Amino acid sequence: MSTRLGWNRLLTDQLTWHWVHQARPRLEGLTDEEYFWEPVAGAWSVRPADDPGPSPAPIRAGSGGFLVDFDVPEPSPAPFTTVAWRLAHVVVGVLGERNASHFGGPEVTYQGFAYAGTAAEALVQLDEKVARWTEGVTALGEEGLARPCGPGEGPFGEEPLAALVLHIHRELIHHLAEVALIRDLHVHQP
Repeated sequence: MSTRLGWNRLLTDQLTWHWVHQARPRLEGLTDEEYFWEPVAGAWSVRPADDPGPSPAPIRAGSGGFLVDFDVPEPSPAPFTTVAWRLAHVVVGVLGERNASHFGGPEVTYQGFAYAGTAAEALVQLDEKVARWTEGVTALGEEGLARPCGPGEGPFGEEPLAALVLHIHRELIHHLAEVALIRDLHVHQP
């Protein structure tokens, strides 16, 4: 009997199960109204680039018709963010940048990204990034998971790639659960 655990399969199964059975089904039917809904004043979001109104954030970035609100460093406490902002963060900062640095994806930056102007477009972006990430993690194998993340990954630079994979999965579970909660709040608002 082998004592080999098959970490690559376990890590891939972790995300795949969550994505298929929890996260993605909760995104079905996402409307533009929910996508842009600001339940509190001053919420950060994704806004039309030609919006003449002031943004609650000091910085807005993007390369298309919509820009994302942010600041560096992030204020404390962090501002409330919309579904649009959270999906943009997952697409660009959580998955896009890592897909580019580890799995041959296109270069992605907050400043250069064309943010989605509709919920449907955001879900297409998310589906593409999740698919590339899942394929990339699956292809790593045990040896790939053991290699160092390398420079550019902040505190994960010297860690094995498995540590970054676990972190990204935590981020996805966390942020997509927040999106589900915001949708619940939207449905139950007076």
